Amino acid sequence: MNDDVLVPRPVRDSQSEMTELVLPNDANPLGALLGGRLMHWIDLAAALAVHRHSRSYAVTASVDHIDFLVPVRVGDFVILRSSVNRVFHTSMESGVKVFVENYLADTTQHVASAYLTFVAIDANGNHLKVAPVIPETEEQRRRYDDAGRRRETRRTELERRRRAR
Repeated sequence: MNDDVLVPRPVRDSQSEMTELVLPNDANPLGALLGGRLMHWIDLAAALAVHRHSRSYAVTASVDHIDFLVPVRVGDFVILRSSVNRVFHTSMESGVKVFVENYLADTTQHVASAYLTFVAIDANGNHLKVAPVIPETEEQRRRYDDAGRRRETRRTELERRRRAR
């Protein structure tokens, strides 16, 4: 991306949704979705949003805390909705909200939410500046503000770990 053309884009341009059918290969011996498989799908969903926003390659830099709230079973649909919450310079925070849909019972439940930080890079691995994101709704503005607080928390924790070495 050319640094001269960093046109701000609305959050809606980054919004993505993916749906996965949970198959036996995705599950543990009890028929529940493997946490690692869900984390993989979360990473992919977040990447869709940051690629759409940055229009560049991007690599995962960090994943915040994930809680698995309800089990997901073989045969369920997993719906992952993502968007870019905030852009910093070369990094972006993407939020992913995960739902499980049991189409036989016609139920949908919140499974997990996660925040991932990505860094935009070129084909040689050099960091690229990213266009700002424009939050348009109250919810988007809340996520934008929260992303700034999460970034400060991550920086503080990283500094604490560096001093502990």
